[in-house]
Amino acid sequence: METVRFAHMADGTRDDYALLDRLEEHFTDELPGRILEHLEKLEGSISGYKVSRLEHCLQSATRAHRAGESEELIIAALVHDIGDMIAPFSHSELAAAVLRPFVSEKTYWVIKHHGVFQMYYYAHHFGGDRHARDSYRGHQWFDDAVRFCECYDQNCFDPDYESEPLTFFAPMVHRLFRRENIRDFETDIRYGKKALA
Repeated sequence: METVRFAHMADGTRDDYALLDRLEEHFTDELPGRILEHLEKLEGSISGYKVSRLEHCLQSATRAHRAGESEELIIAALVHDIGDMIAPFSHSELAAAVLRPFVSEKTYWVIKHHGVFQMYYYAHHFGGDRHARDSYRGHQWFDDAVRFCECYDQNCFDPDYESEPLTFFAPMVHRLFRRENIRDFETDIRYGKKALA
């Protein structure tokens, strides 16, 4: 395999970075497949619930699909808990980061904050603040986050619900996570593009 000539980035040439850019394009083209593989790993990721974390995500996406939501929101619902395995204390932010270059600011914000909004349903049972989401009251997408958790998260632990399989959503994942869909507000540290606050 072709490699760069440098051991320190400061010593890299234009040709070195052109090579890396070509290889990066190929790597990012494989992103949808890696996302689907990671979702499959959620099958046995959490115990105690009546359904697996994968089934929870499938129920979320299926409910969004059957409600006629946009494909963007359907896939956001599918991946909203993708970070549970490696970021159990900040899974919302991890899922939002995965989606960020490919979705609207609204969808990014809703997924980034859904963990706090979801606390409304359980935090009070162990002394937490179920109204923690109120710190965002007045935000333009507050109601959207409330609705997401109400319709596509808190109710998606039902062992009797017939969700669509992951293969049903695979074409949507491939459509959304394409380089051509990267939005203008992408955080792209390679080229210093404008970051989304």
